[in-house]
Amino acid sequence: MFSKVLIANRGEIAVRIIRACREMNIKTVAVYSQADKESMHVHLADEAICIGGALSAESYLNISALISAAEVTDCDAIHPGYGFLSENAHFAEVCESCGITFIGPSPENIRLMGDKVKAKETMKKAGIPLVPGSDGGVKDKEDALKLAKEIGYPLIIKARSGGGGRGMRICHSDVRLVGALMTAQTEAKAAFGDSEVYIERFVQNPRHIEVQIVADKHGNVIYLGERDCSIQRRHQKVVEETPSPAIDAKTRKKLGELCVKGVKGINYCSVGTIEFLMDDKKRFYFMEMNTRIQVEHPVTEEVTGLDLIKLQIQVAAGERLKIKQEDIEFKGHSIECRINAEDPDNGFMPSPGRIDFCYFPGGKDIRIDSHIYAGYSIPPYYDSMIAKIIANGRNREEALNKMERALDELWIEPIKTTKSFCKDVICDPDFRRGNFHTGFLDKFLADEEPES
Repeated sequence: MFSKVLIANRGEIAVRIIRACREMNIKTVAVYSQADKESMHVHLADEAICIGGALSAESYLNISALISAAEVTDCDAIHPGYGFLSENAHFAEVCESCGITFIGPSPENIRLMGDKVKAKETMKKAGIPLVPGSDGGVKDKEDALKLAKEIGYPLIIKARSGGGGRGMRICHSDVRLVGALMTAQTEAKAAFGDSEVYIERFVQNPRHIEVQIVADKHGNVIYLGERDCSIQRRHQKVVEETPSPAIDAKTRKKLGELCVKGVKGINYCSVGTIEFLMDDKKRFYFMEMNTRIQVEHPVTEEVTGLDLIKLQIQVAAGERLKIKQEDIEFKGHSIECRINAEDPDNGFMPSPGRIDFCYFPGGKDIRIDSHIYAGYSIPPYYDSMIAKIIANGRNREEALNKMERALDELWIEPIKTTKSFCKDVICDPDFRRGNFHTGFLDKFLADEEPES
């Protein structure tokens, strides 16, 4: 097992990793930008090193600074968390070349699954169904128009190396397709350094279902059920839950076994998430694989009783999985709300600044993952998520009732947060009935400016 881990991240996920390491008797090193000097992860780690300026490019994306920090503190592993460099194959290679374990999959696996076209080809070989679309990247408008004629509208353009909704456009006509193709290519180049895009049929009003897997270096793979992440604003998840109200035990088993087969085919080792679209006829289509820990991993932990961060660290250290598929039990229901420092009454305008008062809800079956506290100043340079509230119950109704109570108790002043927006969502009658899809939030966002 590792003796000291550097955490190449910030905020709540850095705090989460520190907690897991402490329980495993592993020393931790926090890194921080000049803007994050007072962040909670800096105070909780055994050691902390400033690695650069406020901008991510100067700090959390600065590979040289991260490796130097790991070497000067004698770390034998680096945990990337999520975001930043967590799915950067080059970073994983640099760690490897410096004799530092990257707590994640191999560079080859990151690169393969990060290439959306190759990822689809790989999963297709494993028998996982795909949405009809281009076999590879689309080069020009003639190529795109020919494909549109073959598979029909609506279509969606996606960046080959994309994520987070960038480089993504929905098209309902030839005119829109031609214009959107150039825009998506330009946006993809700016965001990911790769202008290649691919096209597939747009599945209207689908569910967004993802399956959590864990794999070790000895060929053992388990699945830990699904998460329903359909409640999204501009392709960013807002509310996540497990189990999905749209999936039964038989479907869960079938989907999980397909995912196990898929990751075994690439000799994958780490935690990972395989994401699907599910249409109104409950047909599943592979979308992508995330080769990192997910923001919403706590809901899976709550229904399985397993610690995903600890499992991720253990398999990275070469340990065998001690739990088999038949040992896993899914108990109860868990739901997560992301709390962002944004003003939902003002177009979700970011709301950075000093927190004068902070009270987190408590009580049975309520979990808070956060890095903020009274007196902390939220910097304007990073993702706006400041906390995650996780509510658990014997069933979905009980979990939702506890979440409603927890949101009422949450008190953060004077900054604006999305807690009222989250409450509107979970109290909506259709959501309560489990009747929702990825376009569900449109009715709450009628006054918001449409996506470009």
